[in-house]
This record gives sequence, structure tokens and C-alpha cells, in this order.
Amino acid sequence: MILAAALALGACAPQERAAETAAPTREALVQRGEYLVLAVAGCNDCHTPMTPQGPDMTRQLVGADLSFAPLNPQPWAPHAPALAGLPEGYTEAQLAHFLQTGERPTGVPTAPPMPPYRLNAEDAAAVSAYLAQMPRPAAPAAAPVTPSAP
Repeated sequence: MILAAALALGACAPQERAAETAAPTREALVQRGEYLVLAVAGCNDCHTPMTPQGPDMTRQLVGADLSFAPLNPQPWAPHAPALAGLPEGYTEAQLAHFLQTGERPTGVPTAPPMPPYRLNAEDAAAVSAYLAQMPRPAAPAAAPVTPSAP
């Protein structure tokens, strides 16, 4: 009798849907990351070169010199590094960790204007997945070497 009651109550309990408990597909993760990067976090504001009309989306997230600076002296990063293809020296997991904690793989803290993001694990993984699938920017061409005069 107790077993029958337990089974009956179990049948009445809400059942979790498999879709809610399954991990998102890579495609869904990248899509969520794109939304977060472009519409929420504002990454293009610093990490994409600017034109008079706004971010140059043909060079999205390839890194850029900042066109603004603080009025009072303080630690400041005048250049925002490339994010496309993941920042230099980061794995996808390291970037997700950084976006959750602010801790860089090198242990060196970031300088303003980079805000101290504290994303949850799912959003950090989504942003990292999106950035990882972007093409890494080409390295700047080296200046030509000219022979010195004798």
C-alpha cells in the first residue's frame, strides 16, 4: 500500500524536461555568446577599431587603440587586445575563468577601462565559445628591413 502511494505521488510530481537538463549544443552556446558580446557586454566599444560612424565591423574584435583616457592619472590600458580567436595566451577555459573571476592566466590584473566582469559559468562559456570560433586576426606585417649605410 505504501509502495502504491509512493508511485502515485511520484507520478503526480512535476517531471524535468530533458531539454532543460541537457547541455546546450556548441551552436547554441556560440549563438548565446554572440548575443552577449554584441548586445550586452559592449566588447566592440573598445576591442574593435572605431570609425567616425562607430565600430568598424569589418575588423570586429581584432584589438584597437582606445580613443579615450581618464582625466586623472591612474593605471590605464591605452590598447584593447584582440578577442577574436581568443585573446593571446588564453585557452577557452581560461577565458571563461577570467570572465567569472577577473583572474588572468598570468596572474597580472587587468587595467582599466576593462571592467571586472563576474559572469556566471554558462554565460562565460558562451562568450568564450563565440570568441574562439571567430577567425584570429592576422599579425601586423613587419616593417621592411633596410640595410644600414656603411
